[in-house]
Amino acid sequence: MKYLITIIGPTAIGKTALSIQLANHYQCEIVSCDSRQFFKEMTIGTAVPNPTELASATHHFIQNKSIFENYTVGDFEKEAITKIEALFQTNDYVVLVGGSGLYVNAVLKGFDEFPEIDPAIRTEVNSKYEQLGIGYLQQQLQALDPDYFQSITNENAQTLQNPQRMMRFVEVCIGSGKPYSSFLNQKTNSRSFTPILIGLEAIRPVMYNRINLRVDIMISEGLLAEAKKLYAHKELNALQTVGYRELFQYFDGEIKLDFAIEEIKKNTRRFAKRQLTWFKRDKNTKWFDFLTPKKEIIKYIEGILNR
Repeated sequence: MKYLITIIGPTAIGKTALSIQLANHYQCEIVSCDSRQFFKEMTIGTAVPNPTELASATHHFIQNKSIFENYTVGDFEKEAITKIEALFQTNDYVVLVGGSGLYVNAVLKGFDEFPEIDPAIRTEVNSKYEQLGIGYLQQQLQALDPDYFQSITNENAQTLQNPQRMMRFVEVCIGSGKPYSSFLNQKTNSRSFTPILIGLEAIRPVMYNRINLRVDIMISEGLLAEAKKLYAHKELNALQTVGYRELFQYFDGEIKLDFAIEEIKKNTRRFAKRQLTWFKRDKNTKWFDFLTPKKEIIKYIEGILNR
């Protein structure tokens, strides 16, 4: 039996430290599924494991791509499964760690397959968005796939403000002639491993204090300079993320630096709340307080291994 020990939870909760401890205990390697840490140009603002941490256990999918590459969750699923299967050739355990729920799901459950879309349709949808704004995409999705539009509205309304996601929904509807939702959950992907899901959490004030402290540390370590180097490419999809977006506003003269830093903290706290909402949907996860001793978590894992 092969086991994928999966560590999930909100940002700044201690997932990296636990993943290294478990990888060392089971003498295995770590597969990261933090979508912000794939990009080699983004280090400080994505809290990439430091050199000491990276040297403590073998990591995969850390700064392995460039922000200039078009890298999708579907691409990640294929590459991650290939790597995990290769690691299982010589070990019964692999540690999966990350806070990107969609990417975790892609590894554990598979990703839905969508039809190829004519590039001309993609260009047309993009052009209409640039002319008419996000409202055009929202109206199109509501007309072409009202059930999915309502589902997003109820469960994750922020997606309605994400132009990349919304353009994808609309282009699939137009290109296929079918609702986007008709391609979801079509098949169950077989996996050769058994996942063991470990969630880390903390009471809300503690979690928020850890986030605020991490942002302060990022600023002291040079996040401003890192964002400045990336500023010329601020329109890239990879850079539409907390920690960089706010500083780009500062560089544009829209807000003051102190306000930008507070916005990073606020938006990261909101992000952490959304992460928890996503992860809490999976009832197979065993949740631990982030201060739980490693030995207790290992005891839980061993209980599953010995069934």
